[in-house]
Amino acid sequence: QVQLVESGGGLVQPGGSLRLSCAASGSISTNYVMGWYRQASGKQRELVARITIRGYTDYADFVKDRFTISRDNAKNTLYLQMNSLKPEDTAVYYCNLVNGATGFGSWGQGTQVTVSS
Repeated sequence: QVQLVESGGGLVQPGGSLRLSCAASGSISTNYVMGWYRQASGKQRELVARITIRGYTDYADFVKDRFTISRDNAKNTLYLQMNSLKPEDTAVYYCNLVNGATGFGSWGQGTQVTVSS
């Protein structure tokens, strides 16, 4: 019922920055949690950061103090500001939305982030 479309990925040098966006559409609850996950080649998908409707945030240790998650509730859009990028950050980044009432989740198609010199 919910569609998520990510954008903003690309190639960046180590130490550089990118800002990812995720636009949500469809049947969206007024109570939901949105987050970013990533999956590197040959690795399992892992949580990067998530944010509640009230703005409470949770970050993975490996991105804390470098990445910032935010949301624009009026636009149903999620953002991830990524600074001080490292080659280890190279992965496909996925947007996720979880209905706070039902626990049902939706995923975007992913956007590739490549950090390389």
